[in-house]
Amino acid sequence: MGSKGYIQIHLAEQLSKSGLSKNKFCQRAELQRGQLNSYMRNKITRLDTDVLARMCCTLDCTISDLLEYCHPNNKNEECKK
Repeated sequence: MGSKGYIQIHLAEQLSKSGLSKNKFCQRAELQRGQLNSYMRNKITRLDTDVLARMCCTLDCTISDLLEYCHPNNKNEECKK
């Protein structure tokens, strides 16, 4: 974790709530499977706003449902890697 904190991506949780399969989600959100896996594993270094918009539209959620800023001193369990 960096000294400034990090962004936690909650795509796996949102995808699970939606009931969509990974394949159906990729098709609807126009994503490649590798791209989806990188987002789900929180391995993205640069966020693409167009991709995030397609994800939110497909999952019918907000950006704050997908992304969370985790402060370096945060004790929140969700922010623990």
